[in-house]
Amino acid sequence: MSDGLVIASTDPIRSFLVAASDYRDHLSDELRDLAASLSTLGSVPYKSLRTVWSALPASSRPSLRLLLDGSDFVFTSPKPRQKSEELKARLKKLAELAEQREYAELVKDVTPKKDNTEPFSSYKDQIGFGLHVVLLMFTGYLVGYAAFRALFNHNPVMNAAGGILGLVCGMLLETVLFIIRASNQDMVKNKAALSSSRLKIKKH
Repeated sequence: MSDGLVIASTDPIRSFLVAASDYRDHLSDELRDLAASLSTLGSVPYKSLRTVWSALPASSRPSLRLLLDGSDFVFTSPKPRQKSEELKARLKKLAELAEQREYAELVKDVTPKKDNTEPFSSYKDQIGFGLHVVLLMFTGYLVGYAAFRALFNHNPVMNAAGGILGLVCGMLLETVLFIIRASNQDMVKNKAALSSSRLKIKKH
């Protein structure tokens, strides 16, 4: 159907079109075929109807006002706009981001926050660890010195050896404690990652 104004087909319009399809003396074959096809429709384009009406002599056609009397305009809904592929991709990405935000909001009280801090990442931690090591080594030296002094009857050489042995033991003790603390941090991180992965599996 042609674009433009469309009107509802009434009995006068259909009768006019049927009669026009038989006017061989005044209409071309193309216009008669057009009139015949329009006569079968429930609504006709005003432009096509006027083309047929104008081609007829005034003595063989009704007035246009009488022909259109009782007819109403027919309004058609516009076709929905087709979304481009780029727009579809953007909408999909936005939907995925919204879903990720909703999921993060849902599990924020369950999933522990990521701990990105590393051991001794600040000067305060480094200084504190250094002082702790020095204090432990000094304490080990004093304990070893006092123990060897009591055992070897105030022998300066053995007393110094005992102090050095205590210092080494203090260093070893601090190393063991450091390894234990680092292992505990790794275990906490692994448990958090495992809990997060289980939640994601349940969600999907």
